[in-house]
Amino acid sequence: MNNPFARLPQVPSFTLTSTTLADGAPWPAEQMSASLPGGKDISPQLSWNGAPEGTKSYAVTVYDPDAPTGSGFWHWAVADIPATVTELPEGAGDDTGSGLPDGAYQLPNDARVARYLGAAPPAGHGPHRYFVVVHALDTEAIGVPAGATPAYLGFTIAGHLLGRAVLTATAETP
Repeated sequence: MNNPFARLPQVPSFTLTSTTLADGAPWPAEQMSASLPGGKDISPQLSWNGAPEGTKSYAVTVYDPDAPTGSGFWHWAVADIPATVTELPEGAGDDTGSGLPDGAYQLPNDARVARYLGAAPPAGHGPHRYFVVVHALDTEAIGVPAGATPAYLGFTIAGHLLGRAVLTATAETP
């Protein structure tokens, strides 16, 4: 299986929980794409703790390595979350980022919109995995332009990564 962490630095893990989704379970309908019945493109609630000492900020990403693109599909990317913040409310990834803390910003996802975009695997393509990741970083500001791609954010994160917390959701469109 395509492991998105296989060639990335090995780092300690810490705890990521959610009142919206359970690790290994299907996305709830509201977190699915608005292009699907019941989907509303609402970002999940996330809480984390136990990040490594020296953490100065966080980044959050949601990535589908199973998308039929050759490069996966980035659904959400948030940078420069202050180290004092350890939770994002459900819906934080709306068009305005209204639930994000001061200083944090959303990068355009692979649909080129700077917001959370729910899961929408192609019909009949089989199950997809969605890696919801909180990255603990050794810098207060990652230095990635707001218009950059999530892949560029990921490349930059690799040089500042102290720890990683992961939940995996699934989705399939019959």
